[in-house]
Amino acid sequence: MGGGGSTRRVTFEADENENITVVKGVRLSDSVIDRMKEPSSPGGRSQSQHRSSGAVNDEELKKRIAEELALEQARRDSEAQKRRLKQEQAYVHDEFGKILERERISSNEHLTRAILRERAATEEERQKAQRFARQLEEKDRELKKHDAYYKEQLARLEERSAQFYKVTTEQYQKAADEVSARFK
Repeated sequence: MGGGGSTRRVTFEADENENITVVKGVRLSDSVIDRMKEPSSPGGRSQSQHRSSGAVNDEELKKRIAEELALEQARRDSEAQKRRLKQEQAYVHDEFGKILERERISSNEHLTRAILRERAATEEERQKAQRFARQLEEKDRELKKHDAYYKEQLARLEERSAQFYKVTTEQYQKAADEVSARFK
């Protein structure tokens, strides 16, 4: 009953009341001790029967104790394994939580950097647009100034041209009159 898998060696000794004491520091629970005290046959044995077959009962008792110890050790191992599994699951859960938190922080930082880059690019574009608008207004003012200057120059040229035409027409008329008067 599970006693074959145990590699632990346990030494027993009987005290004056035929109680079993475990040497080498192995602890037994009260329920295990109570089960060891129970008779193994369904009808039960009397103390006299127990004393008469002491050697057989000691072997049987040792076998039962070894089986009980093996079961108790298997239960402890199972509980220890369950505790380790729960600790490992908690550790893995914590690690996943930490990883997810780092990823969330990294993602937020990346998103924040991207937003800042976009804001900077938008601000730069807005400043460029303002600069171009100012340059366009300046060019427009310059063109208006040139337009006014050229209109003024054109008006002067037209006035000179009119004066020149008048003088030329007068000289022509005068010359035509002289020629007419000479050949009459």
